[in-house]
Amino acid sequence: QVQLVESGGGSVQAGGSLRLSCAASERTFSQYPMGWFRQAPGKEREFVAAISWSGGATFYADSVNGRFTISRDSAKNTVYLQMNSLKPEDTAVYYCNAGRIRSTVLRRPEYWGQGTQVTVSS
Repeated sequence: QVQLVESGGGSVQAGGSLRLSCAASERTFSQYPMGWFRQAPGKEREFVAAISWSGGATFYADSVNGRFTISRDSAKNTVYLQMNSLKPEDTAVYYCNAGRIRSTVLRRPEYWGQGTQVTVSS
């Protein structure tokens, strides 16, 4: 069964850093755009960052641009999200996605991970 497994979440103080990882269970994902979304309590899930299947193009939400960096290691079927200068408003459950960039699904079927909690305290 195809799976996306996130790790690296946790609690950090404002200004700190965390690195999220998303490991895909199959090499199929080397042909997928990959990305991260997040959902805070009481809010809708929102786009955070995405990377093309080749890794040649990256996309960011305005709220994280310049602070977060997405990358992928195709040999390890893994996507990373380096989060620096974290703010309390970054607190959310972060979900890994395979298949879409922002709201556009580019490859189907689309897959989601189970989510990992990130908590930033002031």
